[in-house]
Amino acid sequence: MKKELVHIILIGALSLSLSACQTKTETVTEDTEKAEQKITLIVRNPKIEISTQFEQMVIAYEKENPTVDIQINTVGGATDDLADLKAQIAAGNGPDIFTNSGYENAKLWREYLEVLTDQPWVEHAFEDALLPMKFDGQIYGMPINLEGYGFVYNKDLFNKAGIDTLPKTLTELIEVAEKLQKANITPFAIGYYEEWKLGDHLLNVAFAQQEDPTAFIKGLNDGTEKIDSNQKFKDIINVLDVTIKYGNDNPLKTDYNTEVKLFATGNAAMIQQGNWIQPMIDQLSPSMNIGLLPIPINDEPMNNALVVSVPNYWVVNKQTTPEKKKEAKKFLNWMVSSEQGKAFITKQFKFIPAFDNIEADSLGPLADETIRYYKERKTLNTNWFNFPVGVQEEFGFAMQLYVGKQLTHDQLLQEFQKSWEKASSK
Repeated sequence: MKKELVHIILIGALSLSLSACQTKTETVTEDTEKAEQKITLIVRNPKIEISTQFEQMVIAYEKENPTVDIQINTVGGATDDLADLKAQIAAGNGPDIFTNSGYENAKLWREYLEVLTDQPWVEHAFEDALLPMKFDGQIYGMPINLEGYGFVYNKDLFNKAGIDTLPKTLTELIEVAEKLQKANITPFAIGYYEEWKLGDHLLNVAFAQQEDPTAFIKGLNDGTEKIDSNQKFKDIINVLDVTIKYGNDNPLKTDYNTEVKLFATGNAAMIQQGNWIQPMIDQLSPSMNIGLLPIPINDEPMNNALVVSVPNYWVVNKQTTPEKKKEAKKFLNWMVSSEQGKAFITKQFKFIPAFDNIEADSLGPLADETIRYYKERKTLNTNWFNFPVGVQEEFGFAMQLYVGKQLTHDQLLQEFQKSWEKASSK
C-alpha cells in the first residue's frame, strides 16, 4: 500500500511538473510570437525645437498601441537633414516617415512617396496647405503646421531703450538698432553657422516681394530675369549688413542653439526667427515678453508683412513594407485626430495647426502674432518650393562667404545668379 501510494504521488508530481513546463513553454512561445509581431517604425523628425516633446508624444502613442515601436531620429539645426536620406532609402534602410518641402522637391522624390489621398486627415487640411504636395489629383504629404517668421523682439528691452513704435522700414530698423545700442543693448542675436537661415529664410523675402514671384521665378528659369540686377536682392544684402553691424561677434561660429540662447537670456533684443522657437523660449525664459515683426528690406510699404507658410510635410516611405506603411499612416492620423495628438501639437509643440479640426489656442505670443497677420492678410509667401533643387544651399553658402568678407556685395549677387543658372540647367 505504501509503495503504491508513493508511486501515485511520484506520478502526480511528474505530471504537474510536465504540465508546468508545457505552460511555461507555451507562454514563452506566445511572448516570442508577440515580440516578432511588433512593428518598428523609424521617424525622421526635422524639428530639433520639439525633440523632447516629440519623444513624449511617441511614448503616449506606444501606450495606446503596444505592438508598435517608434524610433525617432531628430535632425536639423547644424545637420543637413537631406544629405544622406535618398541613399538610405534607395539602399532599403531609410526611415518609414520623413519630411519633404513640396513642389520641386516632391517631384524629385516622388518615387519614394506613398500616395496619401485616401487618408482621413485630408478632409480637415486647409486646401491651400495641400497644394505643394498635390500632383495629378493625388496628395503625397501631410502638412506639419503653419509657420510665420520675421524678427522676434524682446518687448522689455525695446521699452528700456525708449522704443515705442515698431520699425516698418529699413530706415526705421536702423534707428531702432541705434537706440538699443545707445542703451548698451545688443540689437541682434545673429547665428549664421547654419546656411538655411540665410539662403532659405532671409533671401526668400527678396523673392516674396517681387511684383509677381511666380512669374519672376519663371523668368529666372527662361533667362528673361536676373538676380544680380534686381533691386530686391540688393536690398536683402543691405538688411544683412545691418544685422552684422548691430549684431553679436563671430556670427559664423554662432549656431542655432547659441543664437536662440543669446536672445532668450536677454543678451540681444532681436533675432531673425519664427514662431517655431516658442518651445525653446519657454524652456529658457518662461513668460518672456516677446513679439514678432516683419523684416523690412527697404522703405517701401510692402515691408509690413510676415512670411507665412507650411514649412514641411510628413511623408510615408513608399519603399517600406505594406505593414509599416499601414502603421505609419495610422500614426500620422492619430497625431491630428486624437485628443492626445492634438494636445501635443498645440500645447507642447506650440504649432499653428494646418487643420480645421484642431483648436489654435494657447500657442504663445509668436503664434498669436502670426495668426493675426494671417487673418489680416498681411503675409508673404515662401517661394523655395518652386526653386531648382539644391539652389537654397548654394545661396546660403555664398551668403556665409559674404559674412566672412570673402565676397563683395556685387560678387554675392553674381554668385546668386550663377547658382540659379547651374541648378535650373540640371
